[in-house]
Amino acid sequence: MRPNGRHTAGASQLSALRAWAMGLLLLSAVAISPSTAKAAPTQAAVQTTHVYLLRGVLNIFSLGLDTIGARLQAQGIPVTVANFVSWSSLADEAATAYRAGRIKTIILVGHSSGATALPDMIAKLNQFGVPVKLAIGLDSVFKTKLSTGAERYINIYIGDGPGEPVRAAAGLRGKLDNVDVRGTGVGHISIDKNEAIQRRVIAEIDAAIMRSRAPAAPVAEPGAPRPARAAAATAPARN
Repeated sequence: MRPNGRHTAGASQLSALRAWAMGLLLLSAVAISPSTAKAAPTQAAVQTTHVYLLRGVLNIFSLGLDTIGARLQAQGIPVTVANFVSWSSLADEAATAYRAGRIKTIILVGHSSGATALPDMIAKLNQFGVPVKLAIGLDSVFKTKLSTGAERYINIYIGDGPGEPVRAAAGLRGKLDNVDVRGTGVGHISIDKNEAIQRRVIAEIDAAIMRSRAPAAPVAEPGAPRPARAAAATAPARN
């Protein structure tokens, strides 16, 4: 008999169990948000919302966004899922629809390079005088500075992986939250597919639509003088 061997194995199993439990608690914390909507958004608010979901490189590693999009569509929320390279043309489309009154609430979600492109898309929309209600990035892979703002920007990233926190430029308007999910067992390729993360994203979107009945922060009209703190980011999205 080797009691020491049995003791070592038991300790190792206990350590693994504790790590698993800690990861589960962290993911639960991500899934539960104080801004989670307590009721479904009204049909009128849903119909005038559009959610743009930007996939990352090669268009094959962000398929969790398709699942999120399908769940939102099941709620009646219009969505567009596209590769991140389309961010500029999508901003043009969103601005046109906003000016025509077809869209009142614009929400952006991106994974990997799709998350990295979000600040550029927000900046272009703001240049058109179009507000962004909510933006959610999932593990942006490059250092990103938010120069112009959505009403709320949530960056969920893996601090000990390829993901990066989003930095706020001086004078940034809007709320920026960096949420580090390291230690939860979520990886860069799986973060958009994780059930807890998806629930958090959808809950934040529902809450933003509920808030859309309140007026959004004003955005300067095209051609109007804009203070330095609202200057648009000019760097192209990186892949």
